Amino acid sequence: MKFKKIVTCVLAAAVLLSPWSLSWGQESVTMSEWIQLIEKIGTSGSINWSAGYIEAVGIGAPPAKVLGLPQARPMALRAGELVAKRNLLEVTKGVRIDSTTIIKDFTVASDVINSQVEGFIKGAQVVKQEYMSDGTVEVTVRMPLYGNFSQAIMPKILEQRKSEESKPAAPPAAPAKTPAAASVYTGLVIDARGMQTRPAMSPRIIDENAQEIYSAQQVDREQAIQKGMSGYARDLTAAQSNARVTNNPLTIKGLKTQGQGRSDIVISNADAAALRGTGDNLSFLKKCQVMIVLD
Repeated sequence: MKFKKIVTCVLAAAVLLSPWSLSWGQESVTMSEWIQLIEKIGTSGSINWSAGYIEAVGIGAPPAKVLGLPQARPMALRAGELVAKRNLLEVTKGVRIDSTTIIKDFTVASDVINSQVEGFIKGAQVVKQEYMSDGTVEVTVRMPLYGNFSQAIMPKILEQRKSEESKPAAPPAAPAKTPAAASVYTGLVIDARGMQTRPAMSPRIIDENAQEIYSAQQVDREQAIQKGMSGYARDLTAAQSNARVTNNPLTIKGLKTQGQGRSDIVISNADAAALRGTGDNLSFLKKCQVMIVLD
């Protein structure tokens, strides 16, 4: 237990801090999964952006009056679960929506969203419980990032995007020539390594003129709710072979990120033109067949 805490603290200290005082880093569940470790005072948890779930840990102790009695263990377990779910609520409110917004912004602005999020937390599942020699119990709870949770958040994302679309846009880039026999791709892989790119529920891909190629407004809502707008990985080969993008994905190198949250990815105008070249290619974007590779 002590060793585990030491490792977590070292990882947390070695990575960058986000504006919400979260730690960014990777914990090796598999070689390709991208996990955001959360380390705040009194809170411990993580967001697995590759597998699509949020976890938090809580430690519970039995009341002193029942130590040594049969009810001590279940009472400690219940206390640990309550602490874990309280931590899960804090972790969830820090989930990034896009480059400018986190879940906390939605819960503060909407009592309905706040109530829904709290309801999802109550339904979180206990996935691990570890009993310690001193009678305490370490409990890990988990909640899916997509599905019901995403269904509650998606309308707010679309509402926000429509509001932003009312702002003047930059003129579109001149279209580049595309080959007469262009390949029909089955998905898109964006190599966003080396740019401090961060994952989000609603990432955007834009060209050098700030014109959107991929955003929440352009995807099938049900697909986005059930599996998220994009998958995330730490390994390019793993991303290219992911079932999400099937057998012939187009791989594009990102140029830079845009926005405070660093989740909007800028690609070249030439690559943007290639993506816009055929209707067949645009169909896989609508189905959220997108993988993003991060450091």
